[in-house]
Amino acid sequence: MPDLICVGCGPGDPELLTVKAVKAIQNAEVIVCPTSKEGKPSIVYSIIESLVDKSKKPEVVNLVFPMVKEKDTLENSWLQNAQVIAEKVLSGKKVVYLTVGDPYLYSTWIYIDRELQGKYPQIKISVIPGIVSMFTFASKVGISLAEGAETMAVIPSCYDLSRVKETAKNCDTMIFLKDGRYFDQVIALLREAGFPDSSIFAIGQDIGTDQEIIKKLTLGQVTKDTMTTKYFSIMVVKRA
Repeated sequence: MPDLICVGCGPGDPELLTVKAVKAIQNAEVIVCPTSKEGKPSIVYSIIESLVDKSKKPEVVNLVFPMVKEKDTLENSWLQNAQVIAEKVLSGKKVVYLTVGDPYLYSTWIYIDRELQGKYPQIKISVIPGIVSMFTFASKVGISLAEGAETMAVIPSCYDLSRVKETAKNCDTMIFLKDGRYFDQVIALLREAGFPDSSIFAIGQDIGTDQEIIKKLTLGQVTKDTMTTKYFSIMVVKRA
């Protein structure tokens, strides 16, 4: 049975990949990487490039996953990309698919996996988990995301602000991932949901890279200058 391995590559630091992930990458004949635009370098490949065994000359395939909301466009890209991957696997090559963070948390892999399982059941799929940015961020800032009976919520970049507010009323920790362009919209919302000014506030961008920026203060100290507008950002607010 032909095999495909999906590798979670963590938040950006190549030293945070598991031993199993590194072995899979170094044994690969084809390395498949998602990117957002044609011709744009793959972020996930830049994470693992130093780990690739160049002497084996693996084929590197960049697949475009457009950052749009149109359902038809997205579904068409998933279908086409799954077909490219399947053709590589069915040709007998050792193929790995790379994704930032973990394959099953807000990842392109989720959609590829569904396509492959539905249309290419003869392909055996293995998944190697990866460290996600919120755990790396918590270790750098030195805060617990949840303890005892506390609850937490993870919010992606597509905000339904009314839903976020209702969630915030019932959670002790709010974790906002991916898109810093939206972060300033939720500060007032969190206060309205009952988060006091003494709540722990931490924000970061480009976690695990040379461009990493991290700030930790209280919710009451937050100003417009505190915020980030970068896509790969994270914000954690923990009720005091």
